[in-house]
Amino acid sequence: REAESFKEQGNAYYAKKDYNEAYNYYTKAIDTCPNNASYYGNRAATLMMLGRFREALGDAQQSVRLDDSFVRGHLREGKCHLSLGNAMAASRCFQRVLELDHKNTQAQQELKNAGTVLEYEKIAEVDFEKRDFRKVVFCMDRALEFAPACHRFKILKAECLALLGRYLEAQSVASDILRMDSTNADALYVRGLCLYYEDCIEKAVQFFVQALRMAPDHEKACLACRNAKALKAKKEDGNKAFKEGNYKLAYELYTEALGIDPNNIKTNAKLYCNRGTVNSKLRKLEEAIDDCTNAVKLDDTYIKAYLRRAQCYMDTEQYEDAVRDYEKVYQTEKTKEHKQLLKNAQVELKKSKRKDYYKILGVDKNASEDEIKKAYRKRALMHHPDRHSGASAEVQKEEEKKFKEVGEAFTILSDPKKKARYDSGQDLEEDGLNVGEFDANNIFKAFFGAPGNFTFEASGPGNFFFQFG
Repeated sequence: REAESFKEQGNAYYAKKDYNEAYNYYTKAIDTCPNNASYYGNRAATLMMLGRFREALGDAQQSVRLDDSFVRGHLREGKCHLSLGNAMAASRCFQRVLELDHKNTQAQQELKNAGTVLEYEKIAEVDFEKRDFRKVVFCMDRALEFAPACHRFKILKAECLALLGRYLEAQSVASDILRMDSTNADALYVRGLCLYYEDCIEKAVQFFVQALRMAPDHEKACLACRNAKALKAKKEDGNKAFKEGNYKLAYELYTEALGIDPNNIKTNAKLYCNRGTVNSKLRKLEEAIDDCTNAVKLDDTYIKAYLRRAQCYMDTEQYEDAVRDYEKVYQTEKTKEHKQLLKNAQVELKKSKRKDYYKILGVDKNASEDEIKKAYRKRALMHHPDRHSGASAEVQKEEEKKFKEVGEAFTILSDPKKKARYDSGQDLEEDGLNVGEFDANNIFKAFFGAPGNFTFEASGPGNFFFQFG
C-alpha cells in the first residue's frame, strides 16, 4: 500500500510535468517494493522525459526482466535503444511488442523509424569512405531526429563538419558531449582535429594525447597525433633553415611537410607561402607565384600570400596581376602601407603601358647624361631616313617611325625635369608637352649641327657611313 501511494504521487507529479519530483517518488516506490515491473517502467518513462536515456534503459530492461509480457516496458526499452542510436536492439524490442500485441500501432511506427535509422547509417558509412562529408552530415542530422542521444552519430557529424572546415560547429558538438562525458575519447579527438586544422598544432596534440589516454587503441587519434607532430617538426625545421639562409634545405623541408597531410588546409597554405618566399629568395619567381597561388586557393583570406605573390608579380613586371592582388589586400586591410603598395603598382602599370624610352635608346634606367647622348647619336644615325633612301617603301616607313621615336626618347631623357616626370609615371602632357608633336629632324639638327654639315655616303651595296662636312 505504501509503495502504491508513492507511485500515485509520482503519477501526479508526472502529469504536472514535474519529472524530478516524479522520479523521486517512483524511486521511493521501487525502494519499498523492488520487484514491481510497473514502478521501473514508470521511472524509465520519467528518465526519458529528462533526457537521461542510458539510465532509463536500465530501468526499462529491469521492468521486462520482472515481467516479460510488460508491453510498455518493451516499448520503452526500444525507445531508449533507438534514442541512443542502437537501432538493431530497438528493432528487437519493437518486434517483441508486436509478438505480444500484433495490432500495436506505436510499435509498428517505431519499427519503421528504427529501419530508417539503419538505412541512414549504411548510407553515411559509404559516403564517408567516398569523402562526401556533406552527405554524411545530412544523414546524421536525419538519424539524430530519431536518435537524439546518440553520441556516435554526433561525433561522426562533428568529424565531418571539421573535415568540411566548419570548425565552430564541430567544436560545439564535441564540447556538448564532453560536458556530459569528459572522458569521451571520440569527442576529445574531434576537438583536437578542429585545433589541428586551424593550425593550432601544439594544442591539438594535447587533445590527441588525452584521447589516447582514454582509448589507447584509438586509430584516428593516433594517426592525427603522429601527423600533427610531424608537421610541427618539419615546419619548424624549415623555418630554422630559412632564418639561417639555407634556402635549398628550407625548400626541401617545406616540400616534405606539404606531403604529410593534404587535408590540413590552413597549415598547408602557410607552408606553400613559406616555400614561395624561399623561391623568391632563390629568384625562382614563377615558382614563387605558383606557390602563393596554391596558398590562396587553400585560404582565400591569406593576406601574406597575396602580398608575396604581388611582389613577385612586380619583380616580373606583371603589373596588372600585382594591382589586382594589392587591391584585394587593401580591400581587406585598409592600412597606409597597403595603400602605398597599391599606388606604386598602379604607377608601374601606367608606366608599362607607355613607350619605354630607355628601351628605344637601348640604355639602362640609371644611364648617365653622356650615356644617353651616345645612345641617341648611335640610334639616330642607325635609323635616319637618308640612310635608308634606297630601301623598300615599307622599310623606309618603319625606319622613319623608329627615327622619330629615338628623337622623342632623347628629348625626354635629356631634360632632367621631363625625365623625372617620366620616371615617376606622371603624364608629360600635364606640362603642356605633346610627345606626338616632336620634330625628329629638328632634334637631329640641333644635336649634330646645321644642315650641310653631314652626309650619308655609300661604301658598298647596302652599306653607308656618316660623314661630317
